[in-house]
Amino acid sequence: MNKVYVVGVGMTPFRKPGRLPEIDYPEIVREAGQKALADAAIPYSAIQQAVVGYVYGDSTCGQRGLYELGLTGIPISNVNNNCSTGSTALFLARQLVQGGIADCVLALGFEKMQPGSLTAQFGDREQPLMRHLAALSELYELTAAPMAAQMFADAGREHMAKFGTTVEQFARIAEKNHRHSANNPYAQFQTVYSLSEILESMLIHEPLTKLQCSPTSDGAAAAVLASERFVDEHGLGDRAVLIAAQEMVTDTPATFEDRSAISIVGAEMTRLAAHRVYDKAGLGPQDVDVIELHDCFSTNELITYEALGLCEPGQGGTLIDSGATTYGGKWVVNPSGGLISKGHPLGATGLAQCTELTWQLRGGAEARQVTGARVALQHNIGLGGAAVVTMYTKA
Repeated sequence: MNKVYVVGVGMTPFRKPGRLPEIDYPEIVREAGQKALADAAIPYSAIQQAVVGYVYGDSTCGQRGLYELGLTGIPISNVNNNCSTGSTALFLARQLVQGGIADCVLALGFEKMQPGSLTAQFGDREQPLMRHLAALSELYELTAAPMAAQMFADAGREHMAKFGTTVEQFARIAEKNHRHSANNPYAQFQTVYSLSEILESMLIHEPLTKLQCSPTSDGAAAAVLASERFVDEHGLGDRAVLIAAQEMVTDTPATFEDRSAISIVGAEMTRLAAHRVYDKAGLGPQDVDVIELHDCFSTNELITYEALGLCEPGQGGTLIDSGATTYGGKWVVNPSGGLISKGHPLGATGLAQCTELTWQLRGGAEARQVTGARVALQHNIGLGGAAVVTMYTKA
């Protein structure tokens, strides 16, 4: 198996959908792609294959976007895995390089979204999450609240009932991530909020308020992956970051048989993927310095602390209270501001996480830099479902 390195990354600023002047997806794909290529110091002609992820769009948007970079005739594949789409593109690109099929592959994700909460796009067929919602309805009454917020809020309510977690502990996660994003020029929001402001913002679904929920966003991000041979031949060793291990897990029987909202929103997928990554990398959570994880809602960040093994089950609230997940603690979690504050253009999120962690391991994250970062962990999840966990190390 070939070693796989990230040699170039780039992203656009994340923006509120519909914000003027209107920018269409070929423009943001071009911007993110050009930045990643410039970072790798290679031309588009060096790319042998490309994998492009997006959730909302027609059949060959990947081709249309990448044609802004060049018309080289390479294979371009389009992928959709809900909110884990960006890291799914990364996963497939990594497999192409690791398997020796290509030496240099571009993974790119983008999204151009509608303002407001996510809604179903096709009313003439069963929605992908119907089985998940049926399982949730056996535990909690479904309401008119936005469905994604409702699912993750109910997972938080379960955690509160089971472990005594408090509303303030969930809000403290949002306070941390908004504070982190103040140093991120790419973030959709760069405003620092107090704990009381977060708790007093509009209630979406108990215990989640608006400032604990990720927004819809427009944006794109990209990564250039290369083999060791390509890195050596092009003198890219000084910018290369090793993908030490990566795993994707889809739903197991636990999702539907545990009778648990926490399992329904993917905690067991995350737990299994993380276990496999730690085993393959020969490293554990205690070795990690910086983490970008899928905080689509503050409740999910806390649940993910436990699924990734940062603490024992039930101890996520204690972990956030201790300061262990911000600067000066054991880990810095979501230095970018996370999905809550950086934004969440579904197809771009996983590759924006990769971009942030690559900058961190190179020591180029500017005001967000985690001192001495050498090992990074990425977690990206999509309901329906797929969880992708990736570990990076300094090459």
